[in-house]
Formats: sequence, C-alpha cells, structure tokens
Amino acid sequence: MAVAWALATGLPVAGTTAAAAVAGGMVATAAAASTDPYRAITVVSWGGPYERSQRKAYFEPFTKATGIRIDIERYDGGLEELRRQVNGGDVDWDLVDMTMADNRAACRQGLLEPIDHSRLHPAPDGTPASGDFIDGALTECGVAQIVYAMVAAYNRDAFPGERPARIADIFDLRRFPGTRALQRSPEANLEWALRSYGVPREELYQLLSTDRGLRLAFERLDRIRDHVVWWTSTDQPVEMLISGEAVLASEYNGRLFEVAAIQGHPIEIIWDGQVYELGTWGIPRGTRRRDEVHEFIRFATGTHPLAEQARYIAYGPARRSSMKLVSTHAETGVDMRPHLPTNPVNFRTAILKDTEWYASLYDRIKARFDAWLGE
Repeated sequence: MAVAWALATGLPVAGTTAAAAVAGGMVATAAAASTDPYRAITVVSWGGPYERSQRKAYFEPFTKATGIRIDIERYDGGLEELRRQVNGGDVDWDLVDMTMADNRAACRQGLLEPIDHSRLHPAPDGTPASGDFIDGALTECGVAQIVYAMVAAYNRDAFPGERPARIADIFDLRRFPGTRALQRSPEANLEWALRSYGVPREELYQLLSTDRGLRLAFERLDRIRDHVVWWTSTDQPVEMLISGEAVLASEYNGRLFEVAAIQGHPIEIIWDGQVYELGTWGIPRGTRRRDEVHEFIRFATGTHPLAEQARYIAYGPARRSSMKLVSTHAETGVDMRPHLPTNPVNFRTAILKDTEWYASLYDRIKARFDAWLGE
C-alpha cells in the first residue's frame, strides 16, 4: 500500500522507480480492481502523438495503480459538444483536455466544475501544489499539465536556398512562394499578422481589441488568403508538409517534433513568434464520475507523471519540480530539452496567448474571422 500511495501521489518510491513499482506486486491488485465495469472514466483528448504520451505517462499507470479504466474520445477543441452535453443534461464526458482559453470560457459559461487545488499532491520536497505549478496553471475550473506552442514550420526541401526564419515570412509570397496550411481559427493567425508589421508582443492584444487592429490583421491575411488551405484537424498540417502539398504550416510543436526528430522528415520549426499556452484539465459540470475524475487528476498532475510525459512529446510540464526531471526521449534517447517551447533559445520572441482576452472576446472575434473567410 505504501508503494501504491507513493505512485498515486507522484512522489518518488524509495529504492525503485514509478515504472518498476507499477510492474511489481501492485499490478495484481490493480488487475483485479479493473474487472469492475463501473470503474471507468471517459477522457477527451487530441489524438496522435500527444494522446500516446498521455497513455504512456499516466493513463496506463493510473489504471494499473487504481483499477479505474480510461476510455478515450478524441476532439479538436472548441466548446460546442461540451455545451450541448451540459445544457442538455446528458453528460457523457468526464474530463476534457482543453486549451486554457477554452477552459476559461467554459468556466465562465458554467460548463465546468470548480476544482479544489488543495487536493493536488505537493512536490517531492513538500512544496504545496500552489507553489510548484507555474504561474497561471491553476484556475477556478482548471489544472494545467503542459506548456505547448502553436508554431510555424516548413519543409526544407521546398526551400533549397534561402529559408524562412521569422514569423513575418509566412506573409512573404515573393521570397517564399507556395501554399500555406493555417488553422481555420483566429488564434495565432491574428497575432502573427500584427507581428509581421513589427507590433511589439506586449501590445498585440490591446491593438486587437480595436477595429483598427483587426483591420490591419485581416489586411495582412488578405495578402495570402488565395494561397492558404485552412485546416481543422491537427493531423492535416503535418501530412501536408510531408507530402509537399504545403510549404509552410501552423501546427502544435509536439506534433512537429514527432515527425521531424523521431520520424526524420525534413521539417523545420520557426520558433520566432511561437504562441504558447497551457494545456488544461476541465471537468464537465454534471459528470457522474466526479470522485474517479478527481483521483485521476491528482495522479496525472503529480511531479513524476508530468516529467514522464515530457519523455514522449516535446511539451514542457506545468510543474517546476517536473521540469528538473526532463531528460531524454524514452525510445530514441533524443535530448528533449532543446525541443521544448520553454527552452531559452526558443522562447526569446514567444507570445503568451492572452487566454482572458480570448475567453472574453472569442465569440465576437471568431464571428469576424468566419465572416472574413466567407467574403
């Protein structure tokens, strides 16, 4: 029981590793518990290499430690389905992996349960969770687990000579011709459009709050709109870069790490202007598995599970104690630290996504963006 408790808290296990503890005598108990069909929660995530990192780091270890099965559903963000379930009183989802902007917006709309952060486990040195999580990671309805970034990337084969290096190069069709694959969303696109004018990072959202700022952003996007394929699934931009259908694309940095550093495709990240954010757990209001969900959140956001996730995908953990443990890729031995958004070299021109701004104005901004697309 002492080993099981230590593993569930994310604390180190004396004389062994967390993985070894799972592989030991605790497995038999967990296996027996897992036969109970009522001990299951439905977790909604993003698929691909990211979901795989979750399976390895905490879905599978959690089930082995507790007997609670994780049933996974995939989505591509947004609040539509969550709103439908909660407002209809028929909640099938128990836990949703959300962008921080979506989490804040859903919390304001009463779609999520408040979370008591005092129930989270402390760091191994006893630091309370409130002092161990990075700034902004704990919100009324959320607990962040990763730091990720939306970045631009290109296929090196498309540019045998001069290559893109700045976010403004997305909008330069003369020097860097070809199709762009950009997310069908205002997020990142508006920030990058204003940055291409040289607008300081700290003034982006203030300017985007004005008609002038939005007009400038859309005028810049007008330059390339006939050369853009708008993606809605995170699988699309990677596939388009690999196939050559697009020469430049926006994408989450973790997926690009997988295809470039692990699979060996000639894909290069442009870290300039990365828009970084926190990936955040949110509990749908009305879930019937509240106790099991809280048990999972305590486990999955412990120091060691978050550090373990960073051994499978290039997202930074949201706990300071976890960051100290990040080392190499679990399967290839690649040093993960240079590939994280928070690496000092990658972070020099990073843009912190203003999730409060998006939570407050997103519906209006999205409507303006959709209207522009339809023009």
